[in-house]
Amino acid sequence: MSTPLSVLDLVPISTGSSAPEALRNSIDLAQRAESLGYARYWFAEHHLNPGVAGTSPAVVLALVAGATSNIRLGSAAVQLGHRTALSTVEEFGLLDALHPGRFDLGLGRSGGKPPGSETRTPEHPEGQILDNGLVIPPAFDYSQLLGSPRIALSQALLKQPGATSQPYTEQVADILALIAGTYRADNGEEAHVIPGEGADLQIWIHGSSAGESAHVAGANGLRFGTNYHVAPSGVLEAVAAYREAFVPSATLGAPYVIVSADVVVAEDDQAARDLAAGYGPWVRSIRTAQGAIQFPTTQEARELPWGPEDAALVADRVDTQFVGTPEKVADQLAALRDATQADELLITTITHDHADRVRSLELLAKEWQQR
Repeated sequence: MSTPLSVLDLVPISTGSSAPEALRNSIDLAQRAESLGYARYWFAEHHLNPGVAGTSPAVVLALVAGATSNIRLGSAAVQLGHRTALSTVEEFGLLDALHPGRFDLGLGRSGGKPPGSETRTPEHPEGQILDNGLVIPPAFDYSQLLGSPRIALSQALLKQPGATSQPYTEQVADILALIAGTYRADNGEEAHVIPGEGADLQIWIHGSSAGESAHVAGANGLRFGTNYHVAPSGVLEAVAAYREAFVPSATLGAPYVIVSADVVVAEDDQAARDLAAGYGPWVRSIRTAQGAIQFPTTQEARELPWGPEDAALVADRVDTQFVGTPEKVADQLAALRDATQADELLITTITHDHADRVRSLELLAKEWQQR
């Protein structure tokens, strides 16, 4: 059986477009993904980005659930750093009440911290190219972003004044207990979430390194998602840490991993490279903490200022984006799968025109299903 492919959507806004149009495009893309045989359709959570409309996974999931029939839907990931366990279970409990058994509750640590910023020592600080050709780039230094005024602004707006985030490990345990109906406070009081308790949710933990997220996922016997497309330098360490920490649970007897990749597929390599021309400037806008810009056209991207420092800032992301013909990208995805022993692969695709994004999914699905 071939490795399932799933889709991650940020609800990107292109230049000349708008948030309402981006939302309509995402609903259409989810319907297309379902018809093409993709296993899951997940939404990310991002805030204060001019070019990303995916701010609330639960809200977008509610819209898409009513427009699709059977594809699994989920979050990748709900950011627990600025919300409570109760609010998370209530939101997804409501979703499950109307569409039972269709949702994946993906949980992430982020509460203003850039992805991949957990403290760790890379096994290969200079990067490497594996025998199968997969690029593992040097780790990106997130320290410049941690002190960014925009990151501080995001944290201030996402949390109540003076609020302190619950420790992530404890918060995940509370979510699991609330869903299971076993939550007990220190004073002995029980909490029962209606709807939410007993919800038929598949729980995932998402992480970008061999840090707390990987250990929480393993220790609780949960499924784990890691991000080659966000923090490619840490993907091998992340999956290894998860598997090492894994303890079988009532719902999962063996480790289960999904690994993400950013892809753009077209009929020929040059066409794909043209469609992906805006990716570097788009990543640069994130890496400089200005917030993801609206995704430019090929011509707009080539007219933007660009120098060696810009190229260096985004090199790890650009070098690990899979761009080309269906055959080429499928080969690269297979290399990623084999290197990480992934059980599933999660693809995200951003192009300026919605039709090109749809076509990318179509071409890849056809090629992947033939293998």
